[in-house]
Amino acid sequence: MNPIIFCDFDGTITAEETFVAMLKEFAPDKAAQIMPLLYRQEMTLREGVRTMLESIPSRCYPEIIEFSKTKKIRPGFVEFLDFLNTQEVPFILVSGGVRVMVETVLGDLTQKIDGMYAVDLDTSEEYFKVNSEFEADTELVAKVKVMELYPNPEKIVIGDSITDLNMALATPLVFARDRLAKYLDEYQKPYINWTDFFDITDHLSQKWNIL
Repeated sequence: MNPIIFCDFDGTITAEETFVAMLKEFAPDKAAQIMPLLYRQEMTLREGVRTMLESIPSRCYPEIIEFSKTKKIRPGFVEFLDFLNTQEVPFILVSGGVRVMVETVLGDLTQKIDGMYAVDLDTSEEYFKVNSEFEADTELVAKVKVMELYPNPEKIVIGDSITDLNMALATPLVFARDRLAKYLDEYQKPYINWTDFFDITDHLSQKWNIL
C-alpha cells in the first residue's frame, strides 16, 4: 500500500494564515482575546475556534468568501499535487478551518485532492453555528481521528501550527514550519523543516528514490 499525505491548509497550503486573518477581520475582539490562549495551549482549539466562529453574524458569509478569494497558495503546491499523482500517493487535506474558505482558495485544485476534512458553517440563524464531523477531545477537527480512517502504513504529515500538533506527534515523518516546528522542538520530536512545497517534493523524491 502506498504512502499517504495528510496536510494542513491554513498557513501551510496558503502562504499566510488565511483562517486566522479572517477571524481577526470578522471577530477582532474575540480573536485578540482567544488566539494567544490557543497558542499558549491554555484553551482548547475545540472551545476557542467554536467561540470565535459562533460570534460572527451569518450575514458575513458572502464577505468571508470574497475575503478568501484574495489569498495566495504557497509556491510549489500545484507541482507537489502533480508529483503525488504520478506516484499514486493520496493527498488528504485536513483543516481546522472553514470548508468554504478552503474550497474558495483552491478552486479547481480541489479536484486533485483525494479527501478533504474541515469545519462546516450553518448560516440559518443570526450567528454562525459550527458543524464538524470529527469534533473530539480538544479539537474541532480531530486530525488524528481522520488519519485513522486510512490504513496506509506510511503516513506523512505537513503542517505549520498548533492545529497540527497532535497529528504531528502521532506520525513518524513530519514536515513542519513556523509555530509547529517550535512546538515539536519542545516535545523533542524530530521533523523536517521546509519553506515551500518544492522542498517537500525534493525530499520525498530522494526518499522514494525517484530520479
